[in-house]
Amino acid sequence: MGWFLLSSSRTVTYFMSEERKSLHFIEQIIEEDLANGMSKNSLRFRFPPEPNGYLHIGHTKAIGISFGLGEYYNAPVNLRFDDTNPAKEEQEYVDAIKEDIAWLGYKWDKELFSSDYFQQLYDWAVYLIKEGKAYVDSQSSEAMAEQKGTPTQPGIDGPYRNRSIEENLDLFERMKAGEFNEGEHILRAKIDMQHVNMLMRDPIMYRVLKKHHHRTANDWCIYPMYDWTHGESDYIEQISHSLCSLEFKPHRELYDWFLDQVVDADKLRPKQREFARLNLSYTIMSKRKLLKLVEDGVVNGWDDPRMPTISGLRRRGYTPNAIRKFVETVGVAKRENIIDVSLLEFCIREDLNKTAPRVMAVLNPVKLVITNYPEDKVEWLDAENNQEDESAGFRKVPFSRELYIEKEDFKEEASNKFFRLKLGGEVRLKNAYIIKAESVLKDADGHITEIHCTYSEATERRIKGTLHWVSIAHAEKAEVREYDRLFVDEAPDSHPDKDFMEFINPKSLKIIEAFVEPSLKDAKIGDRFQFQRLGYFNVDDDSTSDQLVFNKTVGLRDTWAKVKPQQTTNQNQQKQPQQNNRSAIEQIKSYGKKYDRLPDDKRAEAKVELQKLAKNVSYDEVEPLFNTSVKKSGTRIITMITLGVLLKNGLEKNDAINDFIAKALEDKNALLVEEAKAIS
Repeated sequence: MGWFLLSSSRTVTYFMSEERKSLHFIEQIIEEDLANGMSKNSLRFRFPPEPNGYLHIGHTKAIGISFGLGEYYNAPVNLRFDDTNPAKEEQEYVDAIKEDIAWLGYKWDKELFSSDYFQQLYDWAVYLIKEGKAYVDSQSSEAMAEQKGTPTQPGIDGPYRNRSIEENLDLFERMKAGEFNEGEHILRAKIDMQHVNMLMRDPIMYRVLKKHHHRTANDWCIYPMYDWTHGESDYIEQISHSLCSLEFKPHRELYDWFLDQVVDADKLRPKQREFARLNLSYTIMSKRKLLKLVEDGVVNGWDDPRMPTISGLRRRGYTPNAIRKFVETVGVAKRENIIDVSLLEFCIREDLNKTAPRVMAVLNPVKLVITNYPEDKVEWLDAENNQEDESAGFRKVPFSRELYIEKEDFKEEASNKFFRLKLGGEVRLKNAYIIKAESVLKDADGHITEIHCTYSEATERRIKGTLHWVSIAHAEKAEVREYDRLFVDEAPDSHPDKDFMEFINPKSLKIIEAFVEPSLKDAKIGDRFQFQRLGYFNVDDDSTSDQLVFNKTVGLRDTWAKVKPQQTTNQNQQKQPQQNNRSAIEQIKSYGKKYDRLPDDKRAEAKVELQKLAKNVSYDEVEPLFNTSVKKSGTRIITMITLGVLLKNGLEKNDAINDFIAKALEDKNALLVEEAKAIS
């Protein structure tokens, strides 16, 4: 899979390795520059984070674009910290940013800081003053705001705009020397107070900040503004293409104006270009708001697994591959949009499905006693570690008379669509025997305390349901932290009349005492597993040899599917009944004609929706689709996806299923083969 899908004549392996079929618009710009005479050796990119917080999922797009282009063109990429505001920046953030980028799998050429250029920036500012293109303003911020005008009204010149060059030089030198308090004076570029672009109305270049800097200590008490620092730093480093998010597009004119003042015609001139940033539903991306969550104790630090920070995602069990695949699928665009967080969850499921060892754990236990199994007998049974990976091998799991199963897996009475255990019914215990529920014991309140069963060694019989379990005598206790989305609103910071904190999900963390199979006793921090039939989990940083702690990374399917429609607008709610008039299986069938012809990003979204719908269909509805014509590959693919959900839900494979999968594995359609392999 590549970073984005590139041309067949130019195959690349940035992110994960898939051929790309077209250039995105930034690559087209670079290709045009190369065609117009720019040397490929002149290409240099940069990623310039401000060290005032931890990187989050939104930053991964900018990281992927800059470093991906560096890999593609074999060009260097600088990591430059924009450390021009000592009031908010700390070495802790510098270290965390470096760790996150390295974890994602990228290597930077030079580690640089804007503070490396403080003297050069100051010298250039003095030059602008001497050229009559900068001046010291001594007004209050309120007065300057009034004079600046509005987007529809021009600004007016302030009283200090025409100070003499000599007075400006004197005041600026004294600002640097620390003679003035914060807010007394600022240095402004002298451009045009009537300019249609408000950013060009004499922007601030320097302000007095008497704060300790994490690198330069107290050497400076004036600090350059971002707009002044950004382009000049790019020029100093000879960055060829300065790539930033769309909100900086109005700044491009100022970026170019500042460069006009200092650029040497014999040197490369940087070019700023913008792309749409990554916005995610049920998430906030503002570092200021994320900091508030940390400071107010809503979360337990920047790396809390509920946080959208890279460190939080890493602690929750996300992989670099999954994050890369997510950003690749989203693509590079010029328009802002909000990506459904379920796509990110889909990407981690797909990745962990291939790599995570399967184990058994019971989160909500009820005791099950096999009455015809010898009391003192223990068998160590073979259990496959990962059916997706032949090299993963097998492990031994202990089986005994007394087991734990999930409470949800038993009902005294249930319909034929309940594939799990019920009185008089049979199920298969994963990797073990077939059991039949005979009776139950209850406490004084009527709650079931024990399920009494008998077992059969005739395991070749066809049984629809399969349950996971653990042996009570051998199980390890573990703390399991189940996480839900941190916000209940799809866009928590988009409401002008409400604080985003009002949408905090009070049920975003649930701590459970669970029981896991003994093979997990020696699991290491960061190890990832699939708890069969439950979801993907990883060992948390808090885990010790005496107390196992697991984080739930993601469920096997999207549990928000039924909740999400309630979060939509009234207009959408009115449309919803029309969408639901058709049964789930009919909605699934409607994808058959187009699924294999969809673009990659749309197909990924469609797969997420198909997996949601599949939860509401029965095997009897799916089986007739096994006979679909070979020519109708789209229908066969969506059938395979639906079947995969049923199998994960406990459906036992039978001859018809095995035959359908076997035929698909021999098909020429790569998408069908891929889905068949996933459940074979």
